[in-house]
Amino acid sequence: MLKVHSRCDLSCDHCYVYQHADQTWRGRPVRMSAATAQSAARRIAEHAREHELPVVHVVLHGGEPLLLGAAGLRELLAELRAAITPWTRLDLRMQTNGVLLDEELCRLFVEYDVQVGVSFDGDRAANDRHRVFAHGGSSHDHVRRALALLRRPEFRASYAGILCTIDVRNDPDRVYEALLAESPPRVDLLLPHATWDHPPLRPGSEPTPYATWLGRLHRRWVDDGRPVSIRMFEALRPGGGGTEAFGLAPADVLVIEADGSWEQVDSLKTAYHGAADTGFDVFDNSVDEAARHPGVAIRQDGADGLCATCRACPVVDRCGGGLYAHRWRTGSGFDNPSVYCPDLLRLIDTVDAYPPPTPPAPADRSATSPVDELLDDLATGHGSASTLALLAATQLSITRALLAACRDRSGTTAAWELLVHLDRAAPEAVRAVLEHPFVRAGLVHRLDSSAPPGLSAAVDPLPAIATAAALRAGVPATLHVPVRADAITLPTLGSLVLPGLTESAEVTVRPGELQVRGGSVEQTVLLDPLAPPSASWRPTRDVAVPGGRVLLEDGDPYRDCYGQPVESRLEGPAARALGRTLAAAWEVVHRDVPAHAAALDGGLRAVVPLAPDPARPLRSATARHAFGAVAVTPHPDPETMAVLLVHEWQHAKLGAVLDLYDLVEPGESTRIRVPWRPDPRPPEGVLQGVYAHLAVTQVWQSRAATDPGDASAHAAHFLGWTRDGVDALLASRSLSAAGERFVGQLRHALEETVVGSR
Repeated sequence: MLKVHSRCDLSCDHCYVYQHADQTWRGRPVRMSAATAQSAARRIAEHAREHELPVVHVVLHGGEPLLLGAAGLRELLAELRAAITPWTRLDLRMQTNGVLLDEELCRLFVEYDVQVGVSFDGDRAANDRHRVFAHGGSSHDHVRRALALLRRPEFRASYAGILCTIDVRNDPDRVYEALLAESPPRVDLLLPHATWDHPPLRPGSEPTPYATWLGRLHRRWVDDGRPVSIRMFEALRPGGGGTEAFGLAPADVLVIEADGSWEQVDSLKTAYHGAADTGFDVFDNSVDEAARHPGVAIRQDGADGLCATCRACPVVDRCGGGLYAHRWRTGSGFDNPSVYCPDLLRLIDTVDAYPPPTPPAPADRSATSPVDELLDDLATGHGSASTLALLAATQLSITRALLAACRDRSGTTAAWELLVHLDRAAPEAVRAVLEHPFVRAGLVHRLDSSAPPGLSAAVDPLPAIATAAALRAGVPATLHVPVRADAITLPTLGSLVLPGLTESAEVTVRPGELQVRGGSVEQTVLLDPLAPPSASWRPTRDVAVPGGRVLLEDGDPYRDCYGQPVESRLEGPAARALGRTLAAAWEVVHRDVPAHAAALDGGLRAVVPLAPDPARPLRSATARHAFGAVAVTPHPDPETMAVLLVHEWQHAKLGAVLDLYDLVEPGESTRIRVPWRPDPRPPEGVLQGVYAHLAVTQVWQSRAATDPGDASAHAAHFLGWTRDGVDALLASRSLSAAGERFVGQLRHALEETVVGSR
């Protein structure tokens, strides 16, 4: 847990950080410095590497982490991803009050794959009993606005759930209904922090008011069919799994405060001043040293670390003594049962009174998850703008992770440091470069030790990426950039061709120009976008299309990733001809299938010309590591080119989905016969085929509606192929549950196109 900001914009009177016994926050810096964040990330990475951990969970906390702002959070997230992801999978999370959440921050969290939990106590009366601003004003509307943002399809992947601190004076039914109204993936119910020195509020004569309150909510939840995961109730079932508050699993949380101090779990701040201190910090002490602190070590001992009363209890394996902080009593320390012990015993009896839920039958698809919603949207054949934005954001996250992995293979830190600076100062310039399809292809090549000869995997792509970003941002910089065949290629911008360069050249970026020194070359090149290409500067050309502009990429060395020969740089007339065909083809797509045109507008960034092949004059392709690009043979007919674009963009979208979800059962070796190939195909290949052919069917059906002729025959041809492929996939039993749902929805979309064409 990283305490990235030690102040808060709310003044909640039940907050253990500011309102309870420990007041060390007063001496902490307001925000975690860059140096502290770097040391923390380095310590976490060091621990993951030494212990070969499969995953590390990092929670951004406070105070209020959103007070860092978008720029500060971007810098922090980039540092964590860069330092940790080369060694393990990083599960990034954040707990926030949600007051400052906006679209920019939501996009940032999707980009960096951050799961966001929001603190929210229910209906307005319940929430505003404690969660208010310092002037006493309500936070309820602010938090609901934040939750509404997280529910939007493009941000739903970052919605982790709601954390609700209960108060027995609130109406449990109204709290339950308010929580469910926000459609959270999970709800965490928390008992208010208390100790034997400062017991919890117990209004009236009820001996176990918390068990009564929670029991009422539990019964409502069970009667409703358990519509949302409520972790407390699930954890208290036999075999329900340990949490920090329940069960005997070893404690696995350490806190890094804003000043870099290692602390024990921060709920200890409710016990006494300094209760969470360890005396260690990230600058001088490792994770292992902090974990050996006696207060941490005793919580690794299971039942042996509990008091005698707890060890003798028949439900100790489920209760686990309750939250460690809730055991505190002056004189006996933490060697006590929980101050909520009677409530926990009664609550376990309540949970046991209801049978566990019966797992739904595999065919039950009545409930939709965010994954279902995304797949159902794409199964229409095209997908909405929000789904395309989500796919693009996840692809960018993959590119960023690959970039971080390549950092350790880079011969210099200068390029990385420049990228980090630009990501903070000019994030749109960095984003524009990293979204270029062949940046990811180059990073994959760099990391692939088994790559075939051709482009040397020894070539470091980071300097060219950083130089391109600096040039786009107008930020002066100097880097040593690798040279290939007398050329330096800057992704999205173009290639600098200077015979006589050595393997590396010093490149200085100034607004509108590049200065190059290397070998026998010392030259300044002016980059005037209105001037014609020079002998040395070959800009990447682009084409105006209805959705904006698309690059005509015939210079990037990593565009050669399609398993087919690509065209070398086109001469001016050929490039202009291809540009005119692409622009006209885009118009045709808008005319025939507007929904597919919107999908093209939302994600297709580059078109690569394939080299001519007399034996196969009409070819097209996509590459899994080049999302945002398609390759086509130059063809003069816009109607034909339109079909190629739609067909290949289907493959690109589905490839991005397969980076996220297993639609085919892992390890499946089935081969399926399909009408469009002579050889049996693996399930994923068939899935790609039917998804592409569905879109082509929709194109031809649209054309047949206005000019039947040959279009009707083409529509029937592709309809038959797609039907046969879908049926073969469903009959193969090779799909995962998500895959079966997706292909089933494809079948519905296919039949709807038939009905719509009559």
